[in-house]
Amino acid sequence: MPPAPKLLALALQHVLVMYAGAVAVPLIIGRAARLPPDQVALLVNADLFACGIATLIQSLGIGPFGIRLPVMMGVTFAAVGPMVAMAANPDLGLLGIFGSVIAAGIVTMLIAPFVSRLLPLFPSVVTGTIILMIGISLMRVGVNWAAGAPAPTAPGYGDPLHLGMAAGVLVLILLVTKYARGFLANIAVLLGIVAGCAVAWAIGRMGFAKVAAAPWFDVVMPFAFGMPRFDLVAIVTMSIVMVVVMIESSGMFLALGEMTGRRVDQAALTRGLRTDGIGTLIGGIFNTFPYTSYSQNVGLVRVTGVRSRYVTAVGGGVMLAMGLVPKLGALVESVPLFVLGGAGIVMFGMVAATGVRILSGVDYQGNRNNLYIVAISIGFGLIPLVAPQFFKAMPHALAPLLESGILLSALMAVVLNLYFNGMGSAGAAQDDAAAMARRQEALH
Repeated sequence: MPPAPKLLALALQHVLVMYAGAVAVPLIIGRAARLPPDQVALLVNADLFACGIATLIQSLGIGPFGIRLPVMMGVTFAAVGPMVAMAANPDLGLLGIFGSVIAAGIVTMLIAPFVSRLLPLFPSVVTGTIILMIGISLMRVGVNWAAGAPAPTAPGYGDPLHLGMAAGVLVLILLVTKYARGFLANIAVLLGIVAGCAVAWAIGRMGFAKVAAAPWFDVVMPFAFGMPRFDLVAIVTMSIVMVVVMIESSGMFLALGEMTGRRVDQAALTRGLRTDGIGTLIGGIFNTFPYTSYSQNVGLVRVTGVRSRYVTAVGGGVMLAMGLVPKLGALVESVPLFVLGGAGIVMFGMVAATGVRILSGVDYQGNRNNLYIVAISIGFGLIPLVAPQFFKAMPHALAPLLESGILLSALMAVVLNLYFNGMGSAGAAQDDAAAMARRQEALH
């Protein structure tokens, strides 16, 4: 354990690296559900609060939970597509999302010991395709943010001022990324958002009245939006998302084990994945979403060489404390969409680029069938994006599945990989997952 001043500084570094990504999901879902500003701010606080609890459990370990490695937990982008579809469904809405998250968390804990058997279903050609599709799906959100409104029909959409501000934030992020070094380069997105907010305030396009009205301290209460709704199709959909999340987490844990010089055996892997489940369960109870380990923080462990799990544990404590400050949630909610747009294009584009990087390691020359897996899976994933009415004649209950390009792409990739390549061995799948995770954290 580093000395206290250094410990806190290193922990804050981990928090800042993940912060912009951590608050993006509640902003996306809150606005998709058309919540008023104070409830969107509550989602942000709930997210930070549950993020801190999940990180503490994962880093320190409690009984059968926690891999006890330097891991920061945050809301996964993989669930955004299905959750946006649920938010737009009047039969589900936000309470349907919370119900599916709670149930998926329980399912995750139950199947965690058996995930190693599922790894052969998710080689790089499958996982890379899924992550690429996540980035492509999220890019629609980032582009709408840059236009200054959640949808093309909203007032002010595409205003030249909005586009100029989003472009300015993007340019600043690129300048910081190229010319800054070390820690500053790692928080380029956050610096871009802060600078964009300063300019927006200076020209009168950002106010702090809601921040001033919010209290300094408040407890995040369970089921603050009401009792969850449990819908079978939504639960199955979110459980499929969590299987994908666990496969990605498995690779992260194996790569992190190599960095820290600690062998991640089956028992440790199960504890880590079980924590994805309990973090997701806690998220659903405390009005937030599914959790996973953040690859940018795994990359930070390699960059800094600091391998202490107490650093991320303190980072989790900081996130938990931030979740108890409503003014902070109100401040995040007050950030103009066009400022978030410039940052969103970078963040979501990096998710897509991660998928491309993983796919670059796939053998296409020796096995041309891999081309078909990627091509057809991406084609199916694009259906909800380019033709939103394509499945309008299908049963309404299937909307969370059919309106998510991410899930359609995932299902097609798994099925096509089985058809063309069959099931690989568990050992080869573990090696492939670890190599994939190394490529992901190298990108960050």
